[in-house]
Amino acid sequence: MSKTVGIMGGMGPLATVDMLHKIIEHTPAHIDQEHLHIIVDDFPQIPDRTAAIVEQKTDPRPFMIQSARLLEKAGVDLIVMACSTAHYFWRDIANSIKPPVLNIQVETARFVRTLNFNKVGLLATDGTLKTKLYQIACLNEGITVLDPDSLHQKLVMKGIYAIKAGDLVTGGQCLSAIAHELVSRGAEAIIAGCTEIPLVLHSTQDLTIIDPTEILAEAVVQAALQR
Repeated sequence: MSKTVGIMGGMGPLATVDMLHKIIEHTPAHIDQEHLHIIVDDFPQIPDRTAAIVEQKTDPRPFMIQSARLLEKAGVDLIVMACSTAHYFWRDIANSIKPPVLNIQVETARFVRTLNFNKVGLLATDGTLKTKLYQIACLNEGITVLDPDSLHQKLVMKGIYAIKAGDLVTGGQCLSAIAHELVSRGAEAIIAGCTEIPLVLHSTQDLTIIDPTEILAEAVVQAALQR
């Protein structure tokens, strides 16, 4: 019997739906009953993770631990967080509960290494860039990460918050421009290091997008189906 999966969601809501959708897509099921048992806590009232990291605003950890414990009480066997920036608090969450919490940055770096890329660009929130979560994970795999400069990073944040507000067109335009700028600097691929970004950026002939949400979804399915 497969393991029950818990998703800490609401960070943001569209990214949570995307995570659930990709887990379902990667599950080798032929009938309804072969899909995974997934419990989602869509909790958008969790304070902004970037604001907490960059501006020392409301600490989201008590809210995130509340979500994790709710899922634990519901009987899940493993947990994932549908937010890249939230993984800055990963250790605090993992230490607060018994079920394992998969790590999106670690899974992504391992995947990028299998593609033999040596230099990748990173699109992410200010909070994720400041914590260097992806940079450290990639460095451990021998991969160099290129960040946008401060001016371009403002456009990245504009795009991310546009997506959160439901304006996918503006979000896509902002993020596509910066992705191509990173490629011009030598990036062989772009890590979509915020879970909103894969909603608007996809691989094309001249742009390879690494989707951490999809990578984590595959890792979830593998872990859940282990006997």
